[in-house]
Amino acid sequence: MNHFGLVKNFTTETLVEKRRIVAFGASSGLVKQAIGDAGSFGVSGVRGAQSGERLDVYLDGVRPVECAVVVTAGQFITADADGRAIPAAPAAGVQMLVIGRALESGGVGAQLDILIQPQQITG
Repeated sequence: MNHFGLVKNFTTETLVEKRRIVAFGASSGLVKQAIGDAGSFGVSGVRGAQSGERLDVYLDGVRPVECAVVVTAGQFITADADGRAIPAAPAAGVQMLVIGRALESGGVGAQLDILIQPQQITG
């Protein structure tokens, strides 16, 4: 069963691959594939988009995201340099923007369900 939830269509500023974390672009209405935690706010779906194309960005719900490293269920998730899911690990006293929490465990290349809840956490 499909659960579409809150979806908004944007123009891509860069290539955004499928099932990756998405961040705000340089201008209003533009998005890019996330690099780290800066500006992360949603995830791409079953298709990606080339630079300048339109892309649906999922802003809530449970969404699969490709993992860059081993992730354990319950961990807060942020993006690596390629928009893939990695565990958030802010240093003590440092705030970090996360995209949500992993609902299952998996390894490199796995597409894990992430509960999309953008928020800041403090190490």
